[in-house]
Amino acid sequence: MVVQKGGIGWIPESIRGLRQDYFFLALLAALLLLSALAPSKIPTYPSLVDWPTIATLTGLLLLTKAVEVSGALHRVGAWLIARTATRRMTAMVLVLVTAVLSMLVTNDVALFVMVPLTLSMCRAARMPATRLVIFEALAVNVGSSLTPIGNPQNLFLWQQWGVSFGAYVWALAPLVAVMSVMLIAATWFAFPASAIKGHDHADDHVVDRTLLWVAAALYIPFLLLADLHYTAWALAGVFCIFLVVRRSIIVSIDWGLLVVFVLMFIDLRLLAGLPAVHQFIGGLGLDEPKRLYTAGALSSQIISNVPAAIAMAEYSKDFRTIAWGVNVGGFGFMLGSLANLIALRLLGERKAWLEIHLYSVPFLLAAGVVGYFLLGA
Repeated sequence: MVVQKGGIGWIPESIRGLRQDYFFLALLAALLLLSALAPSKIPTYPSLVDWPTIATLTGLLLLTKAVEVSGALHRVGAWLIARTATRRMTAMVLVLVTAVLSMLVTNDVALFVMVPLTLSMCRAARMPATRLVIFEALAVNVGSSLTPIGNPQNLFLWQQWGVSFGAYVWALAPLVAVMSVMLIAATWFAFPASAIKGHDHADDHVVDRTLLWVAAALYIPFLLLADLHYTAWALAGVFCIFLVVRRSIIVSIDWGLLVVFVLMFIDLRLLAGLPAVHQFIGGLGLDEPKRLYTAGALSSQIISNVPAAIAMAEYSKDFRTIAWGVNVGGFGFMLGSLANLIALRLLGERKAWLEIHLYSVPFLLAAGVVGYFLLGA
């Protein structure tokens, strides 16, 4: 963190770094343009932000940062290194665990758990983390597609149509099965079978047990309260506890990520609400399943897959096809899924913002084609 000029107060490093964050600058430029086109909507901007989501992200950032600072992830990473002989095996374990975890606790929670663990593990093993985190982003997009609670677009569609949990899983299972095979094959070929070796004393890393137990004790209650729509109270409790126990955790989380998410909500909802966008979508003939599927996947590249699901639901009642399209649409460009942004921000490497597309765009094309033909099967 740094001191603000003039002695006004403390500025987190992540906020200061936004001046060099090209994605943030692009979002800010888009906001200025949209504001110029419709200045009357400026007072409505706060209502466009999904504040419960922002509060949930803030709480998760605090809890996972505490676990990371405690040193526990370094210890777990060292344990895993001792039991995986090659980089390929390490990648397979991390990617598959991430995918399965995202089915059960949502894609963002899976990333908040797995990416810090991966970074600690890679530091201990002296191996690059960029590609691993990129594949974990692919993994949560695959795994979270299966269940109604895996990601926000599935949760919206599940609640909108009121189908049973099992029926929803059954509807998505063929697509997810194919994408899972693709993910496993891609992971196998993307990582070498070279041996890995951790630091000689990786297991001797000191763990701050007090900080770890505080974070662990708060984790489940926070998620339960958030699920019961008491997110603001849950965040207030977590915030106050860390203010007493370890206030440095509050300053050190990625506040810049939260600013970017606020801008994304405003920009994407302004864009989705443009009359030209509605008129364009309405003229696509979405009563035909394959057109609906294609529109869901492609529109996700522009407005992200959660707004795309909401938009598609205005024109069709075919939840299965919408779900297929917007979940496939999570791949491709970084904006396709908010999970991509979370993974890259947690990684903190600028080159990854370009490198992710080397894997995600081909995955979109392959999964898109397979899904297109499976719809007619």
